Amino acid sequence: MPKQGNKKITFPSLVFAITSLVLIASLTACKPKRNSARIIVGSTGKITSLDPAQANTFQTLQLLRALGDPLYKLDNNGNLSPVLASGLPQISNKGLTVSIPLRKDVLFHDGTIFDAYAMAFSLKRFTRIGTLNYILGGRIASIETPEKYLLRLRLNRPSSSLQGLLTSINLTPVSPKAYADHENNFLNKRFVGTGAYKLSNFQVQKQRLEPFEEYWGETSKNKGIDYINLSNSTALFGAMRTGEVDVLISNSLDEDQKLALNNMKIQGKLKEGVGPALEIGYITLLTNKYPFNQKRLRKALSLSLNRDLISKRVSYGLRKPLRSIIPPTLKGGKDNTWPSYNPIEANKLYESAGFCQGKQLSIQLTFRSNVPADKLFALTWQSQIKQDLNSCLKLSLNGVESTTVYRQLGEGAFQAVILDWRGAYPDPEAYLYPLLSCRQAKGSICESGEAAISGSFWTDKAMESSLRLGDQLLGQQRFKKLLSIEKKAAEGSAYLPVWIVRPKAWAQLHISTPEFDSSGKLLLSRLRVLR
Repeated sequence: MPKQGNKKITFPSLVFAITSLVLIASLTACKPKRNSARIIVGSTGKITSLDPAQANTFQTLQLLRALGDPLYKLDNNGNLSPVLASGLPQISNKGLTVSIPLRKDVLFHDGTIFDAYAMAFSLKRFTRIGTLNYILGGRIASIETPEKYLLRLRLNRPSSSLQGLLTSINLTPVSPKAYADHENNFLNKRFVGTGAYKLSNFQVQKQRLEPFEEYWGETSKNKGIDYINLSNSTALFGAMRTGEVDVLISNSLDEDQKLALNNMKIQGKLKEGVGPALEIGYITLLTNKYPFNQKRLRKALSLSLNRDLISKRVSYGLRKPLRSIIPPTLKGGKDNTWPSYNPIEANKLYESAGFCQGKQLSIQLTFRSNVPADKLFALTWQSQIKQDLNSCLKLSLNGVESTTVYRQLGEGAFQAVILDWRGAYPDPEAYLYPLLSCRQAKGSICESGEAAISGSFWTDKAMESSLRLGDQLLGQQRFKKLLSIEKKAAEGSAYLPVWIVRPKAWAQLHISTPEFDSSGKLLLSRLRVLR
């Protein structure tokens, strides 16, 4: 397969790349003379809203990590550490009551005081209107403020994953004063939180961050961030090479560009920071319609996926093959739940279903047309199947823009579609629940719930009860239960994990080495100019 860098450049794409470079130049030239203490950070994509109740993209959550604070964070050893909380959560009443003491020295960007009322206001708001409010999973029965700096959560059931949930940046508090008119609707182009930076200017393609002088915690090591977002990764890559951008985040860059930046790091021309591997790439199969309402055909397709070959050809090995829907780092490094590539066994299953020897199973794979790795994956897998399983299987490709994919996914619009997922917090439950939870089922078909929203519509008769039980267990019992749930998912074969991705960021030599937190977000406040 020819490398992407060897592809013919069309006139429209050339014009678009040039236009994007001009835009970068205009975005970085907001001042007559650039303040060298400010740092320009580039990322692909766009940010249309900074409301934490609406945030569901990597770019938005990355920015919110700098503008807001969570209640807790996980340290490098995976232990819970207070941030806006002043101590660890206190569990009582047989696990049904969670008491969280709060810091008394925190101010919002508008100068108002952070207290239990503000935290409760934010949690209730997220529960009502949050795009990702399902992560609460119906666990919270009520939110109380018995004291000015004490938050109390009454739960519907004990929840061992709640502590991890409290590290989610989606739950970052917002100022009740600033959001008084937006309790039940989104505030898109402003953000008033407690973070190390405050937002001074918002545009879809550029956000300006200024250090918050009254920040309670470790102050920023730079004089501010200009965060630039463009849909054209070639333009950002070029800007990084010419020095117009100080730091570049790896999300959605072309694989050739990532390789080139990696080589520049090896040559000593750039610095590189690497975060934890928490983003999974996977295929969702539509199980409530033919052909994937037949389990053996789902299993056959699972055995038809050569992950090692795809990893090498698509990403030069930078994306690691994955046979799990839980990142291996979250389950002790284990990655052996789904079967490995086996064309002989796949052939037998196709034959048993009446295919091969003159009759091909024809399926359509949808990929997000604006995600470079998706298209390369689709082309590589199509080529691999044509070479190894051509008598049994034919794969046709369908490119669709990502926002359309997300909008139509729960409508059952796609027979098979390549997607990615990063849990709202680093815990196995944050990967299992969004793919497998089902509120209403008919046999093995989920009619209502996350499994339907995810586009698979697959469930198991004991899946929901298993998820709930797993959320009540602790230690090794919980670990074993979650692995058994994943094993059921592997047997169902409604999802096919493909690869795991570690976030990276590259910096110019005059900038400090980028650092990531335990949730895979770049720590913007740690970046500093060295000269």
